[in-house]
Amino acid sequence: MSIAFDNSYARDLDGLYVAYEPPAFPDPATVIYNQALADELGLDAEVEAHAATWFGGQAQPEGASPLAMAYAGHQFGGFNPQLGDGRAYLMGEVVAPDGRRVDLHLKGSGRTVFSRGGDGKATLGPVLREYLMGEAMHALGVPTTRALAVVRTGERVPRPTSVRLAARKGEALPDAMHGHEALPGALLVRVASSHLRVGTFEFFAARRDHDKLQRLADYARARHYPEAEDAAELLRAVVHAQAKLVAHWMSLGFVHGVMNTDNCTISGETIDYGPCAFMDAYDPQTVFSSIDQHGRYAYGRQPGIAAWNLARLAEALLPLLADDESAAIAQAEAVLGDYGPTYNAAFLGHMRAKLGLDGEAEDDLALVADLLERMLAEGADYTRTFRALADERRGKRLGLLSLFSDTAALDAWLTCWHARLGDADVADRMDAVNPLVIPRNHKVEEALDAAITGDLDPFRALLAAVSDPFTARPGIDAYTQPAPESFGRMVTFCGT
Repeated sequence: MSIAFDNSYARDLDGLYVAYEPPAFPDPATVIYNQALADELGLDAEVEAHAATWFGGQAQPEGASPLAMAYAGHQFGGFNPQLGDGRAYLMGEVVAPDGRRVDLHLKGSGRTVFSRGGDGKATLGPVLREYLMGEAMHALGVPTTRALAVVRTGERVPRPTSVRLAARKGEALPDAMHGHEALPGALLVRVASSHLRVGTFEFFAARRDHDKLQRLADYARARHYPEAEDAAELLRAVVHAQAKLVAHWMSLGFVHGVMNTDNCTISGETIDYGPCAFMDAYDPQTVFSSIDQHGRYAYGRQPGIAAWNLARLAEALLPLLADDESAAIAQAEAVLGDYGPTYNAAFLGHMRAKLGLDGEAEDDLALVADLLERMLAEGADYTRTFRALADERRGKRLGLLSLFSDTAALDAWLTCWHARLGDADVADRMDAVNPLVIPRNHKVEEALDAAITGDLDPFRALLAAVSDPFTARPGIDAYTQPAPESFGRMVTFCGT
């Protein structure tokens, strides 16, 4: 046995992809292999043994059906009718022992018919970043794509010189990008419930191919929401999944950075970790992505952008909702109306858990909002605040006092919080949902810089830390502190 493929996408969705022949890279080598994920998928030792050969394009595992997927998308609000896998391909679908079907998808594999002038390749740093972020989000309980492996290609890939460092120091990016350096090429072997996106539906809707649109909707229902009886119920399921996903992001201080409709999954999984990052200090206007010049995808705007993306999905599905356009629009609007209540309930549920609140009280949302307002005024670290509140409940105040200078305002809020909790013993329960460790930006950059030079030890240590984010243990303090001032402004790039 090697990989149990059953390639329904290739079989059922003709016209939504182009067959692809992966290039053979000169000297592929496995950098890291996700054994825990491999075990979940029922992949035996033969897969790890052949990972470099299979994923490096020198051979294909039996049953693979390589293809580049077509999709459209709204990117920063503007519609592009044809995007597609420009630097990636779907190797095939793996059927896990529990019957779950997942995509095995390679990023950084080279040019496809959808490349639009790019080289289609990726470098080691961004690929390792996506691996790390996926594992961190998985450990935090967030629905996410993950990575099975990272493979060096043996090539050197030209990229702009020291762009990240220049951006952090506040230097002009155009000047920093005049030079190029050759960086180690790499592939990310990504696993996802599927790669169906809002943009996948937009692709056929833009072409007014209603027959293929119907086939796609039927396929999505069968694969992800078999309880959904029609396109309206498919839309409703996706609305609920995305609302809950973004509420989870918001509860953790996660900033995706590029919430285009081609990065909005039908499954409700987080996808594309190129420009993402976690906040240190709480601020709704937080933006990391170098290309998000106007803050469209700022932390505080994420719930609204998700709703906007879902409206684009509803528009694409209109021909399947009703023959009469007015009736279809009314039906779509009714379903989209679920988003706000679903998001609000999910977000408040997460925040109640973070604050140790049992049950539901009328003033809970105001209590949360007041805390966030105080955090914003003080520039308090988002992640550390909630862990410090658990310690406050234990009678240990030093951590909280290090984050807030206005003790009178803090004490006023604490009085309300303690009154709401009563005598409940909640500190341990709070620690179980409030991470001690997130992928702090300066630690991520430190680990990636070392990995590019061939030293993977800092990366492996950081990976171990974020893979167990809730547990206090010896040595973990090195991963819990915000970036020093010398780190500068964090800027992220769509590296994969």
